[in-house]
Amino acid sequence: MSRYQSIARTQPGILETNKVLRNTYALLAMTLLFSTATAGLSMALNLPYPGVIVTMVGYFGLLFLTSKFSNSVWGIVFVFALTGFMGMTLGPILNFYIHSLNNGGQLVMTALGGTGVIFIGLSAYALTSRKDFSFMGGMLMAGILVAFLASLATLFFPMPGLQIAVSAMFILLMSGMILFQTSEIIHGGETNYILATVTLYVSIFNLFISLLQILGIFSGDD
Repeated sequence: MSRYQSIARTQPGILETNKVLRNTYALLAMTLLFSTATAGLSMALNLPYPGVIVTMVGYFGLLFLTSKFSNSVWGIVFVFALTGFMGMTLGPILNFYIHSLNNGGQLVMTALGGTGVIFIGLSAYALTSRKDFSFMGGMLMAGILVAFLASLATLFFPMPGLQIAVSAMFILLMSGMILFQTSEIIHGGETNYILATVTLYVSIFNLFISLLQILGIFSGDD
């Protein structure tokens, strides 16, 4: 009898986890489409890159608002504002690669394909293996802080070797973040699908940018 009671007690938790997972992937798909649309609009209008300061203020400001209102409908509004803004900042970068490099279009598509393969592969592994990657949380946060500071250094010391190292760090860290966040959802560590969506979106965005930077450097044109 106790065995059946135990099963009954776990069912609500499983249902809630599945709900968070479905909502996360549904919202992630919509934000990726919206971000793609704003990036395309930015490219079509040939908008200039807003600069590091404006980008950081916009990103962290919208990220703060998304987190603050993550338990209300306003959280969804700010998720789309954040991802739309990031798409707008991505447009000028894509225009640079496409119009400045001989094989820029191919590099963009390769980076996009690589990002998709990595995300799907890591997500599938976390979902099927159901391993608990919560132990990675502290290491990932520390690593992201170091990588962020190193990326600022590349603004003052634009050396290809340093840029490759920073991009490689971000690829590893964002891959780890995908495993960590997916694990948190399926094990009940993350119950807010808005926050989960933002984490996965930012991981995908940084993964794509980092792959594109490495491909651009090794293409010999950057």
